[in-house]
Amino acid sequence: MSLNFEDTATAFALKSDADLERAYFLFRLIANQPLVRIGTAVTNFALDAQLPVEGLIRATVFDHFCGGTDEKDCMPIIKQMHNYGVSSILDYSVEGKEEEEQFDFALQKTLRVLDFVEELQAIPFAVFKPTAFGRIALYEKVGAHPLSPEENSEYARVISRFHQAAEKAASKEVALLIDAEESWMQDAADDLVLQLMRKYNTTGTYIYNTIQFYRHDRLPYLKRICETARNEEFKIGIKAVRGAYMEKENERAAEKGVQSPICSSKTTTDENFDAGIQFMMENLDVFTIFCGSHNEQSSLKLTEQMQAKGLENNDSRVWFGQLYGMSDHISFNLAKAGYNVAKYLPYGPVRDVMPYLIRRAEENTSVAGQTNRELELIKKERKRRKLG
Repeated sequence: MSLNFEDTATAFALKSDADLERAYFLFRLIANQPLVRIGTAVTNFALDAQLPVEGLIRATVFDHFCGGTDEKDCMPIIKQMHNYGVSSILDYSVEGKEEEEQFDFALQKTLRVLDFVEELQAIPFAVFKPTAFGRIALYEKVGAHPLSPEENSEYARVISRFHQAAEKAASKEVALLIDAEESWMQDAADDLVLQLMRKYNTTGTYIYNTIQFYRHDRLPYLKRICETARNEEFKIGIKAVRGAYMEKENERAAEKGVQSPICSSKTTTDENFDAGIQFMMENLDVFTIFCGSHNEQSSLKLTEQMQAKGLENNDSRVWFGQLYGMSDHISFNLAKAGYNVAKYLPYGPVRDVMPYLIRRAEENTSVAGQTNRELELIKKERKRRKLG
């Protein structure tokens, strides 16, 4: 079946007319930078002042970008998407916690999700962020400076959390995605995830690291770990993304007077991403790929490479992924053509998930092409349905 990302009937099949109108309203809002800044400030004020705004948030931005407040609350969405061939990845999207008990809670949450998804074909992956299991400042210090005895004990607990999650994932044969974060903490996370792959990816690919290809050093890194894995006979799972912290990375590099780790242009980033995907496709004996992209051209290139290699559309070594509430034209049309597709499905208490939602709105505002494309497709579907 040929791919048609313009097929809005397929893309928005799950959305009622009311859902589509809400999406139209939200993306028109997100396209307006001053309104996003004002809305963010007002929302933060209302939440800090304990004003009763959670119902309004739940009915608008939360329900568009999130699956629910807990795992059970997400089940209707999970089942509906799976009916159209789109799997889900439950992503507990509570950010900014820095206490030991909160890190332990995040571990228990991850372990519970692994229990929850074990028997559900609709949820083939679990996921966590490194900073859900430990402080960002601690990761940054690991390898750069000697740790104090207290810090050594603290990092030992971080390592233990990683291993507990990885061991359970491998024992249940559920894949575990580990997200990437800021470059100044990523070396420690990379080393830790590589340890997990050495231990748990010998009989299958259960542990996945994330590579942000807007970093100009990531392709050489990918080639190094490929050689390591081939020599030591373990598999590598990689979630490939462009990246999520560009402004923060460039500002920090400027403050420190050093070269930014970010590629010099959007074009260079795109070329780096596509080169990384191509390298992994040339080494599928080692790699399993999760292509986390909202870019139509990158998605099409990967399908063409699969066809050139004679792979089935649903080859288990290649997955496509997008965020819930975005790029449905990519997700649902890929799924219709028989490719492996999974949506990141954020969830958590409304108040606690707001930092994630605000970051998502700000990121969309800074990528005008993405927001405009969403609006263009929503308008096309509204016209097809004769709405508005």
